Amino acid sequence: MDIVFNCPNCDQEMAVDQSGVGSEIDCPSCGEHITIPSSGKVTTGSLPVVTPPPMTASPVALSAAAKAPLHLKVPVRDKPGESLIDKPRPPLEVVQKGAGKKLRILTIRRAACIESGHDKFDEKVSMALHEITETNLIGVHPITYDHFDVGAQKVMTDYGVLIIYRG
Repeated sequence: MDIVFNCPNCDQEMAVDQSGVGSEIDCPSCGEHITIPSSGKVTTGSLPVVTPPPMTASPVALSAAAKAPLHLKVPVRDKPGESLIDKPRPPLEVVQKGAGKKLRILTIRRAACIESGHDKFDEKVSMALHEITETNLIGVHPITYDHFDVGAQKVMTDYGVLIIYRG
């Protein structure tokens, strides 16, 4: 049988076998030297198991942090905030060459530029080169290709332009 008693200094509850009555021990909680009393609650076996009452709310909702009022302020800015992650800028000579841009290829076929019987090949190539700009232009190459003309029912040879640029 165990004797259950409380420390006289810190009120820590302890349980000791009945054979330890009258002996002196140090309290595990406060470290004070105490004598085990002969009177106390006598239990058989181990300490009784206490089941907690069923919870009606979550532990987070019952915590002290959930009950504390929060007074948060959101910063209001007239201008965009500063960038938190800065990328290193490429060297100036790399920027001039357009190294940050991918190589692209544009193929313009003369047969695709005929609208309502009018050949607009030169206009389409001029507009494409104007949009690409001279700084991004790498090369302009003439091409020759064969295609089947449905109207004439024969294979025709035509020409076009292959434009390589950064963009």
